[in-house]
This record gives sequence, structure tokens and C-alpha cells, in this order.
Amino acid sequence: MLKFVKHNLETISGIELYPIISLLIFFIFFVGLYYWVYTYKKDKINEMSNIPFSGDDNDNANQ
Repeated sequence: MLKFVKHNLETISGIELYPIISLLIFFIFFVGLYYWVYTYKKDKINEMSNIPFSGDDNDNANQ
């Protein structure tokens, strides 16, 4: 089965660029995500982590 796919891919000119481009997109995305998480403000993380414990829930008022 793989030999049929491999033969078709070998006939496409410039196909060797697609794995390189996809690896670069993958790498750049995760490096950017790591940078965003690393530079995120610690007080904002603490504020968001305390949201489930706040008593300002409208769902509890209806019960």
C-alpha cells in the first residue's frame, strides 16, 4: 500500500519542501507558545486560577 503512495509523491516536483515547512510551522508555534507562557504575568495567572473559588457565581443563585 505504501509503495503506491510513495510512487505518486515521488513524481510531484518540489514535494520535499512540505515536510520542512510543516516542521518549521510546528517548531515556531511551540517556541512562540513557550515564550508567551514564560512571559505571562504571574498576578494574572493567580487571578485566573482563583476564578473557580470566587463567590460571584450566577449559577448558584438560581438553585
